[in-house]
Amino acid sequence: SQTMKNQPKPAQVFHFDLYGKREEKYDFLNNESLDSIPWTELDCPEPYHFFVPKDFSQGLSYETGFSIDHLFIISNSGIQTKRDKTVYCFAKSEIENVICDFKTLEIEHIRKKYKLTEDGEGWSIAWAKNDILRHIGFYTNVLYHPFDVRKTYYTGYSKGFMARPRSPAMNHALNSNLLLLSIRNSRRGNVNNYFITNMIVDKDGVSPFDNCTFFPLFKYSKTTGQQTIDQTLERTPNLNLQIVQQIAENLGLSFTPEKDEIPGTFAPIDLLDYIYAVLHSPTYREKYKEFLKIDFPRVPYPKDVATFWKLVALGGELRQIHLLESPVVKNYITQYPVGGSNVVEKVRFENGNVYINDSQYFANVPDVAWKFYIGGYQPAQKWLKDRKDRELQFDDILHYQKIIVALSETDRLMKEIDEIGIE
Repeated sequence: SQTMKNQPKPAQVFHFDLYGKREEKYDFLNNESLDSIPWTELDCPEPYHFFVPKDFSQGLSYETGFSIDHLFIISNSGIQTKRDKTVYCFAKSEIENVICDFKTLEIEHIRKKYKLTEDGEGWSIAWAKNDILRHIGFYTNVLYHPFDVRKTYYTGYSKGFMARPRSPAMNHALNSNLLLLSIRNSRRGNVNNYFITNMIVDKDGVSPFDNCTFFPLFKYSKTTGQQTIDQTLERTPNLNLQIVQQIAENLGLSFTPEKDEIPGTFAPIDLLDYIYAVLHSPTYREKYKEFLKIDFPRVPYPKDVATFWKLVALGGELRQIHLLESPVVKNYITQYPVGGSNVVEKVRFENGNVYINDSQYFANVPDVAWKFYIGGYQPAQKWLKDRKDRELQFDDILHYQKIIVALSETDRLMKEIDEIGIE
C-alpha cells in the first residue's frame, strides 16, 4: 500500500491477459511499455483480494443463503493413507493378505514385497505394523473415487496403517450414516465437486486436485473407531439447529430428528436431499460459479413448501442413484456382448462402445455418460483405467453398467432440477 500523511491507502491493481506463443509474447513486450498496455483496473474486495478479474455481481443474493460449513457441525478432510496402493485393495481377500503380511513378516521383507519407498512423514512400515498388532481394526469399504469402492483395514489411529484416518470425525461414518462430500477451494475452477457416500471416504473422493471434506448427516454417541453391530447407538442430527429452525419457520414446518410420516414435518434426510438437488442445478452452478470455486457452497433458503418438496424428491433420487441403491441403476442401458479374458488393457470409446481390450466392450454407452464429470473425474473412464491389467469379475461388469445408468440419470435429473428453479 501507499501512504500519504501516514494514512494507508489500498494499492491500485491492474490486469492484462496476453495469450499466444512465446515468440509472440516476446515481440509484444519488446514493442510495448507499461504506459501503452491497455490495462484493466481491478476491484479487489475483501476477504480474497484476487489479482484476476472476478464477477461477484451476484454476491448479495448468494450471501443470503447458508453455508454447508456452517450447517454441519462436524466435518473433516477425507482419509490420507500416504500409501494408497497398499492400504486400499480391490478385493477383501487382497487386503486380508496385506494385513497378514504386516503382522507376520519382517519390515524389510514387507518393503520389498510391496515395493514400498522409504518411510516418509506421517507413515512408516514400523508404525503400520505396530498399529495392526496393538489395535483392533476391521475390514470395511472405502469410497476412493466416485463410484469406486475399495477394501481397506481401519483402526482409526493416526500414524498407523493409515497416516491420517481422520478419527474421531470419520468414526461417525462407521455406522448407518450419509456423508455429503465437497471441497473448499477448487484449484482447477470446477463447480461440480459434490458427491455422497455411506462409508468412510478418501481425500481424493471427489477430485485428484483438491482434498474433499465430508459432512456427516448424523453424530453417533460412540466414536471409538470400532465398528459395531449394535443398532441401538444413539445418534443426533449433525446440524446447526439455528439454521434448521430458520428453515422450519420459513416453510411453516416442524423439524424431526428422524424421518417419520407425520404431516407438516421434515427430517435431516429431507434437508440433505434439498441441498443435494440445489448443488446439482446447472443454473445455480453457473450463476454462482465464482463463489463456488473459492469456498464451500452457500445454499439458498427454501422459498416455499411446494418447491422445497419437489427439490427434496429430485435430490433423493440423485442420492439413491449415486449410492447405487436405486433400482433404476439395474435397468441397464448397455450390453457386454463378447466373451473373452475380461482383462482391462487399453480403454477406448468408439461409436458408442467402450472397449476394454481389442475384442471386448460395453455396447451402447451414451456419449453424455462417457464424458460426464463429477469433480475432477470422468467416472466412466476413470473406473476402468484404474483397473488396467485386472480381470473384471461378473460383479465388476454389472457395477460398471450401473455407473453408466447413474451418470445418464444424473444428467437427466439435473435438467429436471433446473425446470423447477431454486430461487
